[in-house]
Amino acid sequence: MTPRWAWYAWPELTPDVLYAFLRLRSAAFVVEQDCVFPEMDGRDPQCEHLCGWNGGELAAYLRLVPPGVRTPEVALGRVVVAASARGQGLGRAAMQEGLARCARRYPGQPVKVSAQRHLEDFYASLGFASAGMPYDEDGILHVDMVKPPV
Repeated sequence: MTPRWAWYAWPELTPDVLYAFLRLRSAAFVVEQDCVFPEMDGRDPQCEHLCGWNGGELAAYLRLVPPGVRTPEVALGRVVVAASARGQGLGRAAMQEGLARCARRYPGQPVKVSAQRHLEDFYASLGFASAGMPYDEDGILHVDMVKPPV
């Protein structure tokens, strides 16, 4: 499956698009991972949102966090693939779309992710390197990883 990728700035979001990605994020990060945390963290209005659509269904998502909003670096986060679409390479495809957007928007700048520890090898395969010790975030082990500018 090749999704139709679309980027949205906050003012461009329709209620249906907003609902779709908040629902997908909540399904994965709150329900599946059994993690009660403030998933809607107040940063979404400052971010760009990548949605991978399979027809009318949201199959994959990530958000691009501009420098200075969460970290000094530009960051990619909330990377998620719908359970029904996993195993098809959509996480990698979303990250590649996100990295390309970062390169266009913030040329020559590193990109940061706060990776769940069990996904460290996945992010390393995309050029990220660990940038510190693992830490607990909302009951899940994470590690900061940075991809140097290209």
